[in-house]
Formats: sequence, C-alpha cells, structure tokens
Amino acid sequence: MQEDFLHYIWKHKAFDTSELKTSKNEVVEILQLGQHNLNAGPDFFNAQLIIDEQLWAGNVEIHIKASDWYVHHHETDKAYDNVILHVVWEDDSEIFRKDNTAIPTLELRRFIDLDLLNNYQKLIKSNTWINCDNSFSEVDDFLLNNWLERLYIERLERKSDAIFDLLKTSNNDWEAVLFKMLTKNFGLKVNGESFFSLSNSFEFAIVRKLQSEVPDLEALFYGQADLLSEDDVQEVYYKDLQKRYQFLKQKFKLNNQGVLPLHFFRLRPPNFPTIRLSQLANLYHSHTNLFSEVISVKSIEDLYILFKIETSDFWKTHYTFTKSSKQTKKVLTKSFIDLLIINTVIPLKFSYAKSQGKSIDDDLFQLIKQIKIEKNSIVSKFLDLKPLEKRALNSQALLQLKLDYCDKNKCLQCAVGNSLIVKK
Repeated sequence: MQEDFLHYIWKHKAFDTSELKTSKNEVVEILQLGQHNLNAGPDFFNAQLIIDEQLWAGNVEIHIKASDWYVHHHETDKAYDNVILHVVWEDDSEIFRKDNTAIPTLELRRFIDLDLLNNYQKLIKSNTWINCDNSFSEVDDFLLNNWLERLYIERLERKSDAIFDLLKTSNNDWEAVLFKMLTKNFGLKVNGESFFSLSNSFEFAIVRKLQSEVPDLEALFYGQADLLSEDDVQEVYYKDLQKRYQFLKQKFKLNNQGVLPLHFFRLRPPNFPTIRLSQLANLYHSHTNLFSEVISVKSIEDLYILFKIETSDFWKTHYTFTKSSKQTKKVLTKSFIDLLIINTVIPLKFSYAKSQGKSIDDDLFQLIKQIKIEKNSIVSKFLDLKPLEKRALNSQALLQLKLDYCDKNKCLQCAVGNSLIVKK
C-alpha cells in the first residue's frame, strides 16, 4: 500500500460514503473533501465534515498507519493543530493533537471497493515495459486522445521552462534564443550538445554583424567548432575560411575552449556537422530577422518555404574539407524541417505567446497535427500496444507519458491509469 493511493481515494471520493464511521463508531458525513496540498503541511486543506452530528472545518491528514502521526512528529507541529480527521489504511494507534485532544480516525480500508484495490495492486506490481502494458489497448479512444492532447501541452510547458531559462542567460534577446535552439537542433541527437556549446561560445550580436557574408558566418561556425585547425588542407575554400576566422578571432576576441568535440562517426553524410553548419550559415544569411518571421508564420507550407535552405557551393561536391564526392544539392529535407518545427518553432511560439499573456494552443495544434509521427523506440512500442493516429502530436505526447508518468510510476496522476483502476 502507498500513501499516494490513499490520497487518490480521498481526493476522488472513491470509497463508500453511505455509512462512514470513525474507529470509535462516530458517524462521518463529508461536505467538502478539502483542497489537495502538494507542499509541506496537512494533505488536504479546508475540509468540511460532520462528525457525530457536529460540523467541523479544518484539515485532513492521511497516513498508511495511524502511528505514522508520531513517526513524523506531527504531535509537536502546530501546522497540524487544525487537523479534524486522520484518514489511515490501518488504525494501529490513537493519536492526539499538540494540546492532547484526540483526533477522530477513519480507517479507509473498511470502505474501499475490493475491485478498485485489486486493480491498483495489479497495476503497480506489473513487471512489464509500462505498468499497463497488458491493458493499454483496452483504454477508451476518446479518453486517450484527450489525455494525449493534455500531455502535449504539458510537454510544451516543460520545454517553455527551459526556454525562459535560456532567455535569462541570453540578455532577454528572443532572436538569440532562437539561434541557440536552432543550432542545437541542427546538430540532432549526436551533435546537439556540441552545437549548443558552439552557439554559447560567442554573443549572438556577432552573427548579426556577419549575416551579409555567408563565408564569414561559416568561418565563425567552423572555427569555433575547431574544424579549421589543419594546416595541410589545400582547398582554396578552406584556406579562405582560415584567414577569415583568424581575423574574426582577433576582432571579436573569440574563444572556443568550452565547445564540445563534434562527431562524424555513425552519421549519414547529409548529417555531417560540416553540412549542417553551412546550412545554418545560409539560413541566417537569407533571413536577417528570423525570429520575427518564425513568430508571424502560421501555415506549415510557409514554414517549409522559410526553411528551404541549402549549403554553399563547395559542399555540393563535398561532405568533408578533404574529400570530394558526387555533386548533389544538399537542401534541408522536409523530414528535417519537421524536426525543427517540432523541437524549435512550436515550443518557441508557445513560449513567446505565454510571455505576452496570450494562448495560441489551437494554432499550434493545427501545426503539429500536420506533421507525421516521429520514429523512435518509445513511440514504436506504444503503437505495438494500440494503433494511434500517426501524427507528431501523438509521438510528443507519448514521450511525455513514458518519461514523466510511466517511468515514475505516476499511474494515479495518469488518465490511463485512472481508467484502469476504476474499471469494473
């Protein structure tokens, strides 16, 4: 038995209230359950109860055993002086307030439906990928879809917290925040942190000053990423970047000691950091006020146009500085742009609207619902359990469900878990 389950039972009134009696046989009538307190102090504030025909207003404290009152030293804590009912699973001790007055005790196990208890125990004792692995397919579609939409907003809220932290460290410059987010996401999973450290190695004001010249932006990015330190590369393009970077390094007093090493191993050539950094440079050359454009664009089609960017000419025949390859246009693909929309554009739009005291949830839902579902092991396993619409909203929500609920055994706070617990 877990105390969280007792909180759940009390909060949702999931017990027989028709003949409630305390351990001393006093009749209890619940007028108000109280407000669930998630901080220090009694578990439920401002409850209203009639106990033995007397009206009481105050707080409710919940424990597995009544003796836990003393284990937690509540008898000496004035914060618990206004407790009017002690709700427990097992009444193993009479308890008293600080002034030695007895507190009525309700032994909850006498009033709980056995089906509810069995469903809960079956769920938390499961030893599967997720607790409801064997029952997930039974969940009502309407309930699940509504829950996934709520989870998606929850995920955006979590991302917005990180964005506001980034805003503080970026001198409240939203354009700089966008640059750092985009740079990180251009690096994908393998080089994301390396690219992010690169974006933090200089002030965004330098990007603004260099936007008119793509080679200068490329020199800045490649130089800070320590890709211009070889002396035996004879390519004219490479030598030009070296000269430009040396000039920029002196002019802006650049330092790249905090930039994490880049990785090429096990990457498909189109995802090589050399290619991605050139595309990023060309993006900022093409759009001098990218943040304003990102915020104003509403349609998915216009976002695809906005991010339709390719590399500089040298990279049409190269993936690295030293080896030539068959000529190909290296344009940002639709699938790559989808990732930028999911991980950068939508969270940024959500956060900026929040900072303005606005809600654009409906607009963001329209965007995310037009993007195909992401492919990863977590999403695949959920789809094996139950078919779902293959849209990115669901993949983002499923990630939130697995990481913030399933992995933390928060079945009692989950709409899926709730539905399975109360199932007859």
